Amino acid sequence: MLQSMVERILRARVYDVARETPLEQAPRLSARLSSRVWLKREDLQPVFSFKLRGAYNKIVSLPAEQAARGLVAASAGNHAQGVALAASKLGYPATIAMPTTTPDIKVQAVRALGGQVVLHGDTYDDAWAEAVRISLETGAVFIHPYDDLDVIAGQGTIAVEILRQHPEPIDALFVPCGGGGLLAGVLAYVKSQRPDTRVVAVEPDDAACLHAAVEAGAPVRLDRVGIFTDGAAVRQVGDEPFRIVQGRLDGVVRVSVDEICAAIQDLFEDTRVLAEPAGALAVAGMKQWCASEGGAPGALVAIQSGANMNFHRLRHVSERAELGEQREAIFAVTIPEENGSFRALCTALGDRTVTEFNYRFAGGVAAQVFVGLQLKRGRPEREEIASELRAAGYRVVDMTSNELAVLHTRHMVGGRAPDLRRERVLRFEFPERPGALRRFLELMSPSWSITLFHYRNHGAAQGRVLAGIHVPSRDDAAFEAYLEKLGYPYVNETDNEAYRLFLR
Repeated sequence: MLQSMVERILRARVYDVARETPLEQAPRLSARLSSRVWLKREDLQPVFSFKLRGAYNKIVSLPAEQAARGLVAASAGNHAQGVALAASKLGYPATIAMPTTTPDIKVQAVRALGGQVVLHGDTYDDAWAEAVRISLETGAVFIHPYDDLDVIAGQGTIAVEILRQHPEPIDALFVPCGGGGLLAGVLAYVKSQRPDTRVVAVEPDDAACLHAAVEAGAPVRLDRVGIFTDGAAVRQVGDEPFRIVQGRLDGVVRVSVDEICAAIQDLFEDTRVLAEPAGALAVAGMKQWCASEGGAPGALVAIQSGANMNFHRLRHVSERAELGEQREAIFAVTIPEENGSFRALCTALGDRTVTEFNYRFAGGVAAQVFVGLQLKRGRPEREEIASELRAAGYRVVDMTSNELAVLHTRHMVGGRAPDLRRERVLRFEFPERPGALRRFLELMSPSWSITLFHYRNHGAAQGRVLAGIHVPSRDDAAFEAYLEKLGYPYVNETDNEAYRLFLR
């Protein structure tokens, strides 16, 4: 099986539009990880992503009379641009179905490359269904983003370049994984040429479709996936990629949003390029792998797969990078509501650098203070601080890994409604489109009250919303029916300690 894929890779035509990207050393990462770290710079492709390789190889392999009927694809960004550029180069019409939530910068990029954009639905699945409908109705050829042997072969040319550019042994190669096309192509070629090189897949922990497939022994469909790493937010790994990688992988690493943000910062510091979240996956996985393996003195290669970063996400990335790098800790500390207690807490913290203090007088005998502290030694220092504060008589809750605290509560400390009963607090993902809030309110019973509402735009396809709703006990069933009809993903945070300490 691998040999036939290797033959496809060696025959692949990609360089009419793609370029051979450099394999560059990463001095800062190398020093931090005590390894020789190399970055395969696929962010330097004409469309700032590796996707161009597979799209072009697929399209150029089609019979001319078939391709002339038109090409169609579904994508939220990188695959769309690859198909549009490849089609334009070969003189074929291309239609790209994209979710209405796609950032305008990506829509305009596809149009600038000659693609006709059809905005449809709120999700990638909606756009996919529309692309399939167009294909069936018009006879246009559907260009799959990953579950196609010619696409896989095109992506596999990256591995040919890596092994030629680094003739010395490579200890481990880290490959980002969404649907698995890039992973399958790279693994097939590397294992055929250098079987001792470990190939490690890296995927977001909230879109871990490959891990689920490995556990089940076959591709399985995830109920839902996270939206931050949109370039790898795939519900089910492709059948063909899984057939190629099954039993041959040397590991699957799952990384968090915070770890991805920290990797984006690492890549910026080494290359001065802002990788998109999926583009930083491999580096995030490499760092986690090195920590669990206790270091790796040999050569490590990570594929920096894309740089189509939405500028408005940078605030979110910057906020989360410190947490992902274990450079910041967040605590809820209870202090006496009396003169001098705030100063006493600052004394207890000593010379540590404070990154955030949130406090508001609320009466009573105790007050809650939201404290952010800079760390130099990661988790051990975080645990040490908490122990020291508890020994000094303070009640301390570590909020560093609490999503409600990190996303919302830290920005809202200062108001409570202690006498309010029957308040439900839910964390929603709203589709970023006009009318989303109106639907949320219109479906709600007029007898219910909005008691809390917090929203921050992070430049993603979904907006993060924290909402408090006062619901009488007699309406419990009606409230559950409302949430079902609304259809927005949500997490019930009514029992979350961050809410209980700061907002209730």
